[in-house]
Amino acid sequence: MQNDKAKFKDAFKKRLYNFVLKLIEFLDRLPKDNVSKRIGDQLLRSGTGIIGNYIEGQAASSRKDFTNFFNTSLKSANESKLWFALLRDSKRAKPDDVKWFLDELNEIAKIFASSILTLKGKK
Repeated sequence: MQNDKAKFKDAFKKRLYNFVLKLIEFLDRLPKDNVSKRIGDQLLRSGTGIIGNYIEGQAASSRKDFTNFFNTSLKSANESKLWFALLRDSKRAKPDDVKWFLDELNEIAKIFASSILTLKGKK
Protein backbone atom coordinates (compact mmCIF):
# COMPACT_ATOMS: atom_id res chain seq x y z
CA MET A 1 0.00 0.00 0.00
CA GLN A 2 1.39 3.36 -1.03
CA ASN A 3 1.67 6.07 1.55
CA ASP A 4 0.09 9.48 0.94
CA LYS A 5 3.36 11.07 -0.14
CA ALA A 6 4.01 8.39 -2.76
CA LYS A 7 0.41 8.65 -4.01
CA PHE A 8 0.74 12.43 -4.36
CA LYS A 9 4.04 12.11 -6.23
CA ASP A 10 2.54 9.57 -8.61
CA ALA A 11 -0.60 11.65 -9.19
CA PHE A 12 1.45 14.81 -9.73
CA LYS A 13 3.70 13.08 -12.25
CA LYS A 14 0.61 11.88 -14.15
CA ARG A 15 -0.83 15.39 -14.00
CA LEU A 16 2.34 16.84 -15.51
CA TYR A 17 2.45 14.14 -18.18
CA ASN A 18 -1.19 14.79 -19.15
CA PHE A 19 -0.45 18.53 -19.26
CA VAL A 20 2.30 17.89 -21.82
CA LEU A 21 0.04 15.64 -23.91
CA LYS A 22 -2.61 18.38 -24.03
CA LEU A 23 0.11 20.93 -24.79
CA ILE A 24 1.23 18.91 -27.82
CA GLU A 25 -2.36 18.72 -29.10
CA PHE A 26 -2.75 22.49 -28.56
CA LEU A 27 0.46 23.27 -30.43
CA ASP A 28 -0.63 21.10 -33.36
CA ARG A 29 -3.72 23.31 -33.74
CA LEU A 30 -1.86 26.64 -33.81
CA PRO A 31 -1.81 28.64 -37.05
CA LYS A 32 1.13 27.77 -39.29
CA ASP A 33 2.53 31.32 -39.46
CA ASN A 34 6.11 32.13 -38.50
CA VAL A 35 5.33 33.86 -35.18
CA SER A 36 3.05 31.05 -33.99
CA LYS A 37 5.74 28.52 -34.86
CA ARG A 38 8.43 30.43 -32.95
CA ILE A 39 6.28 30.97 -29.88
CA GLY A 40 5.07 27.37 -30.12
CA ASP A 41 8.67 26.13 -30.14
CA GLN A 42 9.42 28.17 -27.01
CA LEU A 43 6.24 26.90 -25.35
CA LEU A 44 7.05 23.29 -26.19
CA ARG A 45 10.51 23.71 -24.67
CA SER A 46 9.31 25.39 -21.47
CA GLY A 47 6.21 23.19 -21.13
CA THR A 48 8.08 19.92 -21.46
CA GLY A 49 10.83 21.30 -19.23
CA ILE A 50 8.41 21.27 -16.31
CA ILE A 51 8.07 17.50 -16.23
CA GLY A 52 11.60 16.90 -17.51
CA ASN A 53 13.15 18.68 -14.56
CA TYR A 54 10.67 17.13 -12.14
CA ILE A 55 11.62 13.62 -13.30
CA GLU A 56 15.32 14.44 -13.28
CA GLY A 57 14.96 15.82 -9.76
CA GLN A 58 13.69 12.44 -8.54
CA ALA A 59 17.23 11.11 -9.02
CA ALA A 60 18.95 14.11 -7.46
CA SER A 61 22.06 13.40 -5.45
CA SER A 62 21.30 15.89 -2.67
CA ARG A 63 18.50 17.97 -1.19
CA LYS A 64 20.04 21.10 -2.73
CA ASP A 65 20.19 19.44 -6.16
CA PHE A 66 16.58 18.26 -5.75
CA THR A 67 15.48 21.79 -4.83
CA ASN A 68 17.30 23.21 -7.86
CA PHE A 69 15.36 20.91 -10.20
CA PHE A 70 12.10 22.03 -8.58
CA ASN A 71 13.17 25.65 -9.01
CA THR A 72 13.81 25.03 -12.70
CA SER A 73 10.40 23.37 -13.08
CA LEU A 74 8.78 26.39 -11.41
CA LYS A 75 10.61 28.76 -13.75
CA SER A 76 9.51 26.70 -16.76
CA ALA A 77 5.89 26.84 -15.59
CA ASN A 78 6.08 30.62 -15.21
CA GLU A 79 7.72 31.00 -18.61
CA SER A 80 5.01 28.85 -20.18
CA LYS A 81 2.38 31.24 -18.81
CA LEU A 82 4.03 34.05 -20.76
CA TRP A 83 3.95 32.14 -24.07
CA PHE A 84 0.30 31.17 -23.59
CA ALA A 85 -0.63 34.78 -22.80
CA LEU A 86 1.19 36.01 -25.90
CA LEU A 87 -0.58 33.47 -28.11
CA ARG A 88 -3.92 34.50 -26.61
CA ASP A 89 -3.33 38.26 -26.72
CA SER A 90 -1.92 38.18 -30.27
CA LYS A 91 -5.11 36.33 -31.26
CA ARG A 92 -3.23 33.26 -32.47
CA ALA A 93 -5.14 31.16 -29.94
CA LYS A 94 -8.65 31.52 -28.57
CA PRO A 95 -8.93 32.70 -24.96
CA ASP A 96 -11.08 29.66 -24.12
CA ASP A 97 -8.38 27.32 -25.50
CA VAL A 98 -5.70 29.00 -23.36
CA LYS A 99 -7.66 29.36 -20.10
CA TRP A 100 -7.31 25.74 -18.98
CA PHE A 101 -3.54 25.85 -19.54
CA LEU A 102 -3.09 29.08 -17.59
CA ASP A 103 -5.22 27.76 -14.72
CA GLU A 104 -3.32 24.46 -14.70
CA LEU A 105 0.04 26.25 -14.81
CA ASN A 106 -1.00 28.43 -11.86
CA GLU A 107 -1.84 25.31 -9.85
CA ILE A 108 1.38 23.54 -10.90
CA ALA A 109 3.43 26.61 -10.01
CA LYS A 110 1.79 26.79 -6.57
CA ILE A 111 2.66 23.14 -5.92
CA PHE A 112 6.29 23.67 -6.91
CA ALA A 113 6.55 26.91 -4.90
CA SER A 114 5.09 25.27 -1.80
CA SER A 115 7.40 22.27 -2.21
CA ILE A 116 10.42 24.54 -2.56
CA LEU A 117 9.52 26.40 0.63
CA THR A 118 9.14 23.09 2.44
CA LEU A 119 12.47 21.84 1.08
CA LYS A 120 14.16 25.02 2.28
CA GLY A 121 12.57 24.63 5.70
CA LYS A 122 10.53 27.84 5.35
CA LYS A 123 7.13 26.22 5.72
